[in-house]
This record gives sequence, C-alpha cells and structure tokens, in this order.
Amino acid sequence: MNTCEIGTELLHLLDGQDLAMKQHDALLLLTVNEEGWPHTAMISVGEIVALNATTLRIGVWPGTETSRNMVRTGQATLVAIVQDLAYYTRLTLQNLASLEPTENLRQRFEARVVWTREDKAPYADIVSGISFELHNPVEVLARWERTVQDLLK
Repeated sequence: MNTCEIGTELLHLLDGQDLAMKQHDALLLLTVNEEGWPHTAMISVGEIVALNATTLRIGVWPGTETSRNMVRTGQATLVAIVQDLAYYTRLTLQNLASLEPTENLRQRFEARVVWTREDKAPYADIVSGISFELHNPVEVLARWERTVQDLLK
C-alpha cells in the first residue's frame, strides 16, 4: 500500500515514548551523496520523532555525510521494519535552526512524508529488522530523551 502518511505501527515506534522498550530498534536513513551514490546511515528511535503521521523531526550528528547530503538535497528515505511490515518512507527535509545552548549537539531537520510504502510478502513473514545492543543503556537512553525533547521544540 502506498500513502502520504506513515502507518500506525511506525507512528507508535517513533512517538518519542518508551525509549527503553524500543532501544534495540534501528532504522535506516538513506541519502544520496555528491557522486549520486546511495548513502546509508543507521538511526535510532532516540534520533527521530513523529509529530504526527505526516511530519517527523530528525536529529543527526552535524558534519556527517548524512547531514551534508540532507542539507544539499533536501531529501531522504527512511526504512523501518515494524512488526511484520517493512516501511519505505520518502521525506522532504527542512533544516531547522540550532538550539542554543544545548548539551545535545544535533543538526535538526523537519521531515514531511511525501510517500510511504508498506511492504509485506504474501509468502513469508518478516521476523526481525536491524537491531542493536547498547553498550551503556543508561547513558544512551538519557541522551536519547534529551534529543527527543530537543526535536519537539
């Protein structure tokens, strides 16, 4: 199914709530580099928050290839596996003003959903997406909480 809104399951994953329960979930953020090649970055639920089904906020490390690509093209694709669905979401991006002062240095973007595809094979079930284990959950979850709060400003 194609739509201009993210699905309920993805909206719940990105609602900025219960980060400890979602700490193992990783998403892919795809951009295009200056040579026209796809560039893939992993992001966490502590670096992206859904304001609603059509508007997201993303906070990435400044000066990275991902942030430079996002500024240059104003576009990205978010790939997420939630329950038994794969979501491919095309985004248009607007660079947001920096928050000063903040201990949580992130380059912030507002993202508008322009297209989403929910993908599920009729002959197989998705049993997992990309996941990771945090080395220091207490520290990382505290940083994610601050990042989500900054993204909501």
